[in-house]
Amino acid sequence: CTLDSEVAVRVGGDFFFDPQPGDSPVKLVLIAGGVGINPLFSILLHIADLHGYQGGKGNGYKMGTVKLYYSAKKTSELLFKKNILALMNAFPGKITCQFHITQQRSQICKELQPHVTGK
Repeated sequence: CTLDSEVAVRVGGDFFFDPQPGDSPVKLVLIAGGVGINPLFSILLHIADLHGYQGGKGNGYKMGTVKLYYSAKKTSELLFKKNILALMNAFPGKITCQFHITQQRSQICKELQPHVTGK
């Protein structure tokens, strides 16, 4: 986004991402904390499927990029972290994630280090 960009924000409740063929591509920013990742991880998997279709037969929808911001106290509390890393590797530049850790005292594993901010 740039200054004066229009964004839509939704907090809580029932939500989903189900673009239809012919819809304009969107860039998504997903923000999760703790177990709040559950519905967003489902959306992330759907986005990966859409990107997969683009590489193959196509379903009529051109998926934009997605950036996930995910916060937890410690890396051990990051649910689906291995799956998220695998999605980033499978779709470089299309699916990205920044993990934010607030109370980690031990060393962060090498695999997560490039994607972690915080203490």
